[in-house]
Amino acid sequence: MPDTVHDQSFPSDRAAAAPSDARTRLLALPQARLWVLWGILLAAAVVVLGVTVAHVPGISTGELGVDQNLSLHHVALLTGVAMALNLLFGPVVGVLLIAVVALFVLLGRRAPVNAAAFGLVAVSGWVASEFFKILVARQRPNPALLFDPLAPETGTDSFPSGHVSFAVTLAFAVYFLARGTRWAKFAAVAGVVAAAVVAWSRLYIGVHYPSDVVGSVLAGSAAVMLLTGCWNWLAPRAWKRLPVNAATRRFLL
Repeated sequence: MPDTVHDQSFPSDRAAAAPSDARTRLLALPQARLWVLWGILLAAAVVVLGVTVAHVPGISTGELGVDQNLSLHHVALLTGVAMALNLLFGPVVGVLLIAVVALFVLLGRRAPVNAAAFGLVAVSGWVASEFFKILVARQRPNPALLFDPLAPETGTDSFPSGHVSFAVTLAFAVYFLARGTRWAKFAAVAGVVAAAVVAWSRLYIGVHYPSDVVGSVLAGSAAVMLLTGCWNWLAPRAWKRLPVNAATRRFLL
């Protein structure tokens, strides 16, 4: 997640962000130049890739060989890691994870803006993946063709991987929280590594094709690209117009 972005500065909005810049610093998320164009291009790339791999004969059969090779060489330690990631980045535990972090930022740090930004960015990967799953409708790898199917799944929701899309957007969300602190570089590297390991785990378990996880990275990146642009346009204005009563002021202070 390279920091090749610019922060939009709104003097009046920054004033409205008082009393604490630290608690409202995610009013301005890192934003790519030409974010609308890049977001649309990334989304289009996901659709083109998905439709191609789902409907061109022979591609899925060729990719299945990767899953079959991994399935043939399962070992206990790696299987344990893969299944733990299957649970951790799944919908139920994933939502709980987002909720716990967001509540900590909201109540522990008294930073409702940062909590909202974190939650929206983190969950955007799932939203994006569900949208593209419906559009592409790719069949999952046939578990009957695997040597050791660990979590047999069927259906037309293979592309892209929701687990990987979530891992990507969660990595962005954590990095945004850490940005500007001594933990920023660690968060960036850890996020990239985590997303890569989750991608490997989906192939190891045998529930996705390699192109599914590639599409997930593109889908998650497109979601963050578009979300940050919209957030930077709407959030500062909404915050400035938000009525602040005495109770809210005490909470923020």
